[in-house]
Amino acid sequence: MTVNYKFKTTPYDHQRTALNHAGARCSFGFFMEMGTGKSKVLIDNLGQLFLSGQVNFALIIAPKGVYRNWVSKELPEHMSDQVTHRVIRWVSTPNKKQQKEMQSVKDFYAGLTIFVMNVEAFSTLKGQKAGQWMARAFGAHGMIAIDESTTIKNHKAKRTKALIKIAEGFKYKRLLTGSPVTKSPLDIYAQTEFLGPGLLGYDSFYAFQGRYAVTQKRQMGAHAFQQIIGYRNLDELTDRIDRFSYRVLKKDCLDLPEKTYTARYVTLTPEQAQMYTRIQREAMVMFEDGQMTTAPAIITQLLRLQQVMSGHLKTDDGEMKTFPTRRMDALEEILEEHDGKAIIWSRFRHDILAITDMLTKRFGKGSTAAYFGDTPDDVRNDIVRNFQQPEHPLKYFVGNPATAGYGLTLTEANLVVYYANDFNLETRIQSEDRAHRIGQKNNVTYIDLISEGTIDERIVQALRAKIDIGAKVLGEEARAWLTLTPEK
Repeated sequence: MTVNYKFKTTPYDHQRTALNHAGARCSFGFFMEMGTGKSKVLIDNLGQLFLSGQVNFALIIAPKGVYRNWVSKELPEHMSDQVTHRVIRWVSTPNKKQQKEMQSVKDFYAGLTIFVMNVEAFSTLKGQKAGQWMARAFGAHGMIAIDESTTIKNHKAKRTKALIKIAEGFKYKRLLTGSPVTKSPLDIYAQTEFLGPGLLGYDSFYAFQGRYAVTQKRQMGAHAFQQIIGYRNLDELTDRIDRFSYRVLKKDCLDLPEKTYTARYVTLTPEQAQMYTRIQREAMVMFEDGQMTTAPAIITQLLRLQQVMSGHLKTDDGEMKTFPTRRMDALEEILEEHDGKAIIWSRFRHDILAITDMLTKRFGKGSTAAYFGDTPDDVRNDIVRNFQQPEHPLKYFVGNPATAGYGLTLTEANLVVYYANDFNLETRIQSEDRAHRIGQKNNVTYIDLISEGTIDERIVQALRAKIDIGAKVLGEEARAWLTLTPEK
């Protein structure tokens, strides 16, 4: 593809390689480990295709916690200034302004239109119809791309079937994921069907399974089924996948920055939003009455808001109330995209116990350990020692940064997730350095879970800017924090 394309942000060597591999190919997968910048590669690929006259429309699809990132961060940060473009975001229950913005996709536009949707929308008839319409209207000169493409690994799922069908109407198709195979080599089948029917050389999932899985007939009552007991011919499968994809790991990217920061956005559930608003109102009454004149008093109210975002709240009489939360789902999605060991930090005991329970059920006994105030000293030593052994099954270290954020060496992890941040700047710095210290051989990715339009955003902004929150939230600054409106 010959085009004089000017990068907005200079690509790393592996990003140039990925870009060159994809070029103007109709179907391609960017199988690049989290933190290696696959979003930028897709944006530059899209920009080059636009400037060469190949595309004028893109439908970018990502999980709920990621798709806002494309609008607010990735596209503004990386799209070349040469590319005249507009970005439209899908909202499932839009207000009048959002409805008007989505409808504007039907209006003529001389530049590149980028429509961003959450993958969950394609489980609904409304989302499927929108995708089908865009395929018919723009697909001949359009690109469809799925970020975190393991969200369509289940070939039987409604959204997977819908997206495979919609993708047939687009000239260009792209997949982005850090790990295309999360549980089984068979995960790759549906993803490649999205890129093109029969791309791996099989006309059905069962023919594909027959080649790469070892099965055994089982009987359960009157029901007989084939149980997978192993896999075969995996070198052949890898060779086939390599023909239409580019794979890179962080350890192979010698020029990457040592630390990479990103966010995963989590929408509040209706129950959380209701409780968040109630606490806000109570706090503002106290603020106006002069009952909150010190940083500790204000931070107490912020702490209550933060608890609600984690799905729980301790009442004045000591009772623990819980609410439905999507934060745990976001964490699970992140870890499914990651191959190696990871650290998950939360300031709340309730979170640590719930996360440990969820990960143990999801990834197996011995996969997860909790390190917080209740953890006995002898157990703490075993946890750190086992976590630091590359082959040990302990993959997930779930800790309180005030307890475990100092002194420990946890360099087997190159992913750190902040489920609920501590307000203390020193605690944040120290907890980041548990993975990023002598002994770390890879670059480290830090992900903050953020509920948009809440104090989450201000907390993360302050901590990343190395600002002490205790000194910041006073006076009118506190009013601004307490009156933020959560994204619905």
